[in-house]
Amino acid sequence: MSDRILDIIGGPGDLKCLTVEELDILAGEIREEIVSVTAQKGGHLASSLGTVEIICALYSLLDAPPDKIVFDVGHQAYAHKLVTGRLKEFSSLRCYGGISGFCRPGESPFDVHYSGHASDSLSIASGLAKARDLKGGTERVVALIGDASLAGGMAFEALNQIGHDQTRMIIVLNDNEMSISHNVGALMKHFGYMRASSQYRNTRDSLQEMLERRGRVGKGIANFGRNVKESMKHFVIPRSMIFEQLGILCTAPIDGHDIAALRETFKNVMDTQGPVLVHVVTKKGAGYAPAEAFPERFHGVGPFDIKTGELKKPKASAPTYTEVFSQAMLAEASVNDDIVALTAAMKDGTGLTEFAERFPERFVDVGIAEEHALGMASGLAIGGKKPVVAIYSTFMQRAIDQLIVDNALPGLDLVLCLDRAGLVGDDGPTHHGVFDLAYARMVPHLQVLAPSDEAELVHALHTALALGGPFAIRYPRGTAEGVPLPEAAQVFKPGESRMVREGSDVAILAFGRMVKRATEAATLLEKDGIGARVVDMRWAKPLDADAIKAAASTQLVVTVEEGVLKGGVGEGVLEVLSNQQSQVRTLCLGIPDAFMPQGKVELLLRDCALDAEGIAAAIRARLGS
Repeated sequence: MSDRILDIIGGPGDLKCLTVEELDILAGEIREEIVSVTAQKGGHLASSLGTVEIICALYSLLDAPPDKIVFDVGHQAYAHKLVTGRLKEFSSLRCYGGISGFCRPGESPFDVHYSGHASDSLSIASGLAKARDLKGGTERVVALIGDASLAGGMAFEALNQIGHDQTRMIIVLNDNEMSISHNVGALMKHFGYMRASSQYRNTRDSLQEMLERRGRVGKGIANFGRNVKESMKHFVIPRSMIFEQLGILCTAPIDGHDIAALRETFKNVMDTQGPVLVHVVTKKGAGYAPAEAFPERFHGVGPFDIKTGELKKPKASAPTYTEVFSQAMLAEASVNDDIVALTAAMKDGTGLTEFAERFPERFVDVGIAEEHALGMASGLAIGGKKPVVAIYSTFMQRAIDQLIVDNALPGLDLVLCLDRAGLVGDDGPTHHGVFDLAYARMVPHLQVLAPSDEAELVHALHTALALGGPFAIRYPRGTAEGVPLPEAAQVFKPGESRMVREGSDVAILAFGRMVKRATEAATLLEKDGIGARVVDMRWAKPLDADAIKAAASTQLVVTVEEGVLKGGVGEGVLEVLSNQQSQVRTLCLGIPDAFMPQGKVELLLRDCALDAEGIAAAIRARLGS
């Protein structure tokens, strides 16, 4: 028989029966569970540890459902999963066939939406609140958003609407001064000023006392808040509070690890007839010393030793693609003073930490603002610099308009480096970078390289910088192939592929890391007497029309890509064959028209028939048909 309170929590309603002291005990038990599971499975540890008390306090007051919490990025949601009936499944976190590391509708009625990308919670929450009002409902809607996510443009667009409409909802601002890397920008300094201003705190404390005296808050207090805003703006804080200016009542910063204070504040604003922002100050990694000391390292972490916090990474036989990109950037920047590196809150994740240290004046972290990153890169290029923008493939999806209009339309000289391209594994459908080949291939002027190994990545970066114009380079997450790195980088001829293996029966045209799988598949086919040619296409755009024409002399032309088939490079090859009026049989292999779940990359590749055995089996089946 367990003595833990956590073991008897069947749903968030159970928290309403607990005292503040029992909620504090529960918070400690939740932390232990989160640390224990992530130590074995990996996960987003630091962010989730920072929000335990917030989630406990909210669910002890809300009636969920129908009341709803909308999470901005599921990095913060592990405690939410544990108190919404998923304790028994929590050990399968981020595993193949297990529960998601993010909120996932269908997994639980308490998961309102897929919370994988930042800055969208306010828009979704405002839409839920609008739907409620149109239906005459009374349920409460709470959005939990981090200070770094609030810097995203979509969040500001939502705040503008929420303030204008006076939407009845609660915004919980989790202010921990961290995103994945340290937060940057004027808004972050604004939060720091708010935290530091005793005059502001005292004034807002007076407002809090009035709220408490009035008990339940109605329309009058919202009007009072708007009047106080004006006096505060001109008398207390010369720089003013952006939220109050937007018409959103804002509380004083409170301790996000004090459940009693959280409950009291939430209780006082719960029924305000308008938008309220509760400013909560937390510590990322709270309750686990290694995560508190190194929150960036423990943002997204692999298995680790609980006692020491040391990662349990097996010794790699090769560097990661990100590490290779990092060193290649240093080499290029050391001989070209015009190179400027940009990233969007992912300095460490994209391998630009050393670049930032070596060339601080030529490094820009724009925060969680991919659209701004590409717009700024355009300005740098117009100004005669050579911007290199490093962004995860999945996050680049938010800046397609800037890619088209600001970068490609004027044909600017910049390089877009798409890290984590293809299947990324445990983070699942919101993070797989499987759409970049399709969205990059459609853009005029944009040239697209898909290096097949770490040496090819070095050459690809050098090529993009040497040839000029808008370029995109996509490469996967994780350990590279283990080939020697070149002593001197080469410049590829545009649209020229590389023959990897000769064969006359089948031609396999492979892109990126699928080249290795295609080569392994050719070895399997050889045992069946099938001679398979393997071509490293290198370029997703422009395609090598000569190599495609030569491939048409075989019985079957096969394309293999780690991207979606719809609109992918396979369709591009078919277009070339059609223009060449070729009658050869074809087979396109790639990511099917479905969102891929989480799981180890090799398992997901197997499911997509993109491992060696799957490729070989698909070719045998097509030849036999």
